[in-house]
Amino acid sequence: MKIAVTATGTDLSSNVDPRFGRAQYFLIVDTENGEDIVIDNQESMDLSRGAGIQSAESLDKNNVKVLLTGHCGPNAFQTLSAAGIKVIVGVEGTVNDAVERFKKGEYEFTDSADVTNHW
Repeated sequence: MKIAVTATGTDLSSNVDPRFGRAQYFLIVDTENGEDIVIDNQESMDLSRGAGIQSAESLDKNNVKVLLTGHCGPNAFQTLSAAGIKVIVGVEGTVNDAVERFKKGEYEFTDSADVTNHW
């Protein structure tokens, strides 16, 4: 299964970025084979509006099934949900730690956004 983690850097030792739509990077990790890819999210970071929606569409194009992030706004959450991507918020620490905690079942999926628009 492919999961995406918002990240401040380009490797698994990077910290989780607390933002979704304006995260610096997304690290997509395949939990079955351990492969990972990096998506630079600069294009969404530069948008005045719609960053969460564009970021959600990017994850959908990469067949992501779960998002691990610090926070997620309502428009992004709606777009992620429509794409069938489950969301986990409140994630902190390094990307590697977040992935390992996910594999161990230590997180719960959220059923709504946890911040307002333009957080």
